[in-house]
Amino acid sequence: MSSKLTAVLQEWKSLEKDFQQLQENHRLYMQKLEEVSKLQNSFTASITQQRKCLKDMSHSLKKCSKGLTEEETKCLEDIKGHLHERPAIFHQMEAFLPKKNGLYLNLVLGNVNINLLSKQLKSAYKDEYEKFKLYVTVILLLLGFVCQFLVTYRFVDVLLNFLLVWYYCTLTIRESILISNGSRIKGWWVFHHYISTFLSGVMLTWPDGELYQMFRNQFLAFCLYQSVVQFLQYYYQSGCLYRLKALGERHNMDLTVEGFQSWMWRGLTFLLPFLFFGHFWQLFNGISLFRMAQLPECKEWQVSVCGICFWFYLQATS
Repeated sequence: MSSKLTAVLQEWKSLEKDFQQLQENHRLYMQKLEEVSKLQNSFTASITQQRKCLKDMSHSLKKCSKGLTEEETKCLEDIKGHLHERPAIFHQMEAFLPKKNGLYLNLVLGNVNINLLSKQLKSAYKDEYEKFKLYVTVILLLLGFVCQFLVTYRFVDVLLNFLLVWYYCTLTIRESILISNGSRIKGWWVFHHYISTFLSGVMLTWPDGELYQMFRNQFLAFCLYQSVVQFLQYYYQSGCLYRLKALGERHNMDLTVEGFQSWMWRGLTFLLPFLFFGHFWQLFNGISLFRMAQLPECKEWQVSVCGICFWFYLQATS
């Protein structure tokens, strides 16, 4: 037997041994997965039972809250304090358990489990979401600049509006996933992105014509301005979040957003004028569209619908 064949046979034996170990690890892995699944179901049922018992306990406390001594009243208030804290604790526990998707995610993704079962995975997904917003904002800024100053082709405008539709649709899906994984995203923030998706879709269907050309430059300038503000705001708010998370004042799954929250006033300097001007520009866009809708030559339904969208847009971001 040649030395080359001997070496090959020895390598094969080593590979075979590693393969058998791999199969054993896979069997153990599948066994652990099944155990985790059973534990999750048992844990979910226990939380549901605890909620039911706490609800019954609250009703019982209301019935026996009269005619008590001072010591009994103090004991009762102590129990009520614990009852008030439990829902928040249950919410934190459920963030690491599979649960049913909301209506929107069911329509988009179906009934699949989108819960990330470790803090590392949740944090990594949140960071990827933030980077996605930053990268697409830069692309929108560049494409908006091209449309505004370099080319006037309708095809390039369609590309910009299609990118806006895709971007905001993707944001709504990602934010729904983040909410399912414990992010405390405000309802107005998600509503703002729904309106933005619809507005971008209407702009995409607006046929080229005199009225479209009247509003085109104003809309492109607004898109450019919004991209610049969002770019600046991302860095400002990400710095605020990093500082406050380090101090333990914010949740690790909190996001950077294009609106105000109370903690954002700390260190805020130059952004206020930009944000307020953006809100006035939204109002100006809505007024301009409503005026265009009154013109005799206005035949497109997109004019008045876009005006309504800008009004809702202003309400959502105020």
